[in-house]
This record gives sequence, structure tokens and C-alpha cells, in this order.
Amino acid sequence: MDQVFKPFTHKFVAVLNKKIPVPNLMNALGHMAAGLSASYKNIPEMRFDSYFDRDGGDHQSISDNPFIILEADNSNKIRVLRNSLVEKGIHFIDFTSTMTVGTYVEQQQRTKETPEAELEYYGICLFGEINQVNELTRKFSLWR
Repeated sequence: MDQVFKPFTHKFVAVLNKKIPVPNLMNALGHMAAGLSASYKNIPEMRFDSYFDRDGGDHQSISDNPFIILEADNSNKIRVLRNSLVEKGIHFIDFTSTMTVGTYVEQQQRTKETPEAELEYYGICLFGEINQVNELTRKFSLWR
């Protein structure tokens, strides 16, 4: 039986700092996407689904919601977005330069010792209602 299309109400967006090398950004994006999904309180809203191929193979846990990748000119643009997300109560996960190099214990300690104003943001990943997310992210360009 064919599925009936259900309109989207939410979407994922990642905003990545274009000044950071792409391999570092891919690492950050993986961590942020995993953290975003693991920490969201209403998983059914994320609309994870299975996609089956003709042979019956199950390609599971793919979200029906859009996932858009945008670019920021620098860390401070991500910081401003982060502050807006906090203010609006939109769920997000961010990733900073303090979260690289060494063990996770060293990374946590380095982050703890760094004032927020000095953090270099690699990216931020968010999930929320489409209109709210669009309003806050419209100033960013699609990743190129």
C-alpha cells in the first residue's frame, strides 16, 4: 500500500562555519546530528521512517523532515543564532573548537575553562517548527 504524503511541520538545519576546514566540519556535523536526535524530547516529531528497497532491504531511521545545510561567514554569526535559539526555546546542539584534540575528558575540561565569548563555533544544528526556524536562519546561504 502506498503512503499518503503528510505535510512537514518541522525541519532540521545545520549552520556551519565556512572558515573551518571541511573534514573538521564533517566531524562536528556528525556529533551535532547525533546529539540533536539523542537529546530531543519528542522523537516522533522528527518523523524517522524506514525506506524499503525492492528486495525488501530496510534502510531505517531516515527522517521524512528536510535537513538543510547552511553556511555562516564566521563563528560570531553562529553565536548570534545560538543566542536567538536560546531566547526562542528552539532545540539545538552546537560544536566548538574546544571539543577537538585530545580525549573527551580534556575536551570537556577545555570547554569548561573557556568563556562563551571566546568559543570558536564550528557549527550549530537545530530542529524546530518550520516558520520559526526559517525566520532565524534566512540570513544564511545554502552550503556551497
